[in-house]
Amino acid sequence: MKPLHITALQLDLIWENPEANRSQIEHLLMQENRETDLIVLPEMFTTGFTMKASANYEEMEGETEQWMKRLSRKYDALVGGSIIVKEGTDYYNRFLVVGPEGVIAEYDKRHLFRMSGEHEYYEQGEDWVWFEYKGWKIVPLICYDLRFPVWSRNRIRGDGSLACDLLLYVANWPQKRSHHWETLLRARAIENQCYVVGVNRVGTDGLQIPYTGNSMILDYMGEDLAYNVGDETVLQAELDPGPLNKWRSKFPIWKDADVFELYP
Repeated sequence: MKPLHITALQLDLIWENPEANRSQIEHLLMQENRETDLIVLPEMFTTGFTMKASANYEEMEGETEQWMKRLSRKYDALVGGSIIVKEGTDYYNRFLVVGPEGVIAEYDKRHLFRMSGEHEYYEQGEDWVWFEYKGWKIVPLICYDLRFPVWSRNRIRGDGSLACDLLLYVANWPQKRSHHWETLLRARAIENQCYVVGVNRVGTDGLQIPYTGNSMILDYMGEDLAYNVGDETVLQAELDPGPLNKWRSKFPIWKDADVFELYP
């Protein structure tokens, strides 16, 4: 398990315009020369947080997934973020993690933001997902999931080890609740004794809702490794497993965690 280099893009998303958003992402990445292992994009990074699922969906193996594969090959890194996906007659807010050969993990948003009517247009996900990359155990989650600590909770696997070293939250989290966003991200890092990446958007969406980003890369103590408010920018940080494992060994609160079951 070696240090993991994170690149997080805080984007001013162009409303319901996948081609323009993909182009802007490429432009921002071309300005960065540092090594990276994982590129993280916001929630619904091709469209913004729209409820017009039927007009903006893609199929699996569609244009954006193919584009993510090409980006992964170019930077020799995984690429992750959520898009609108249709399967059968259902639509999902789906977090895709894509490598050079295709999808290595997919997660459907569990907690749908009813205050925007998301639950009326999208199907709820049922599975808590984790994947392993370069020795790191990583869990992808989406926006409103952040408010539910039980769903976000680190799990203990059958071999007695923790199931998560890094939590990824991608979001369209409005400016007026940015204090909640920042506070909850820090709480998730501290209580789960893991690194946390929270990637949000900036600008104003098609519904005239403003966003200030407040994207963060946090260590296991809830301390900033990278942070930005207001700018369309690229955040980068190196995650070191040594101090993480040392802290878990020195202060093993996870060994006293409650055992629980979740039901659909």
